[in-house]
Amino acid sequence: MAAVDTPRRYDLRRYFVSRPVLIASVVLGVAGFAAAVVLPTRALAGGTGTTTTTTAPTTTATTTTTPRKSPPPTKVASVFPAAGGLLVNSVPVRKTPNPRGSVIKVMHMFRSDFRPQEMLAVRKTTGSDGKVWYRVSIPMRPNGTYGWIPADTVSLSATHSQIVVNLRSRTIDIYRFGKRRWHGPVAIGAPGRETPVGHFYVAARFVPYHDPFLGVFAVETSAYSKLTEWPGGGVVGIHGTSLPQLLGKAVSHGCVRVSNLTARHLRSLAPLGTPIWIKK
Repeated sequence: MAAVDTPRRYDLRRYFVSRPVLIASVVLGVAGFAAAVVLPTRALAGGTGTTTTTTAPTTTATTTTTPRKSPPPTKVASVFPAAGGLLVNSVPVRKTPNPRGSVIKVMHMFRSDFRPQEMLAVRKTTGSDGKVWYRVSIPMRPNGTYGWIPADTVSLSATHSQIVVNLRSRTIDIYRFGKRRWHGPVAIGAPGRETPVGHFYVAARFVPYHDPFLGVFAVETSAYSKLTEWPGGGVVGIHGTSLPQLLGKAVSHGCVRVSNLTARHLRSLAPLGTPIWIKK
């Protein structure tokens, strides 16, 4: 006959948790957790019980297009002679002030020696296109060649100096603002290599550092001598000399030689574009 342990059965019943009670406890725990999460959210939303969605403000970018300014119109020269540089890479010099006129020569902004191309204009007119054109001196053979270019291709300023070379007296005069500022003797081209006569201009200026024969300063003119094989194709220069005893004589290859003192005055008084008149 088995013995029955009544006190122990009592203990088991006391500590046993029924299934309904366990389920109810779980449900209450879940509900409490949900309340802990939802209530603060509702408080942040103002207690309305609705979900608030925060949307970042939308910025509409406005693109402002700044109109490109047109370049100022080229100032048209009214006093001649006038000199200056080209505003374009190249320009055809035409026989007539006409966009369809025949081309004499194409001038470039920079010369073959990389110096800026200087232009000298002697007057203006209205072309067949209704625009202003300049009559310009062209540094080329034959001497004294002129042509036409549109005024808007070059920037000109009135010249204030002038060089006058007198072959008969073998002298040079330098004028500034209409007043003679210097007078001196020159050597000119020998027979058969005569210095050309005509109206020209200072096309370049330089210091002949490695050629003392050319003196302390020199200008290149737009004139050409009879010697095509001479440097630059026979370009005529006005330059100082290391042989001042030859001044007053006809001994050069066409260039005009001056004393070094005169050459220094050329440097200070005769800028680029200065008109040159070589006369008999």
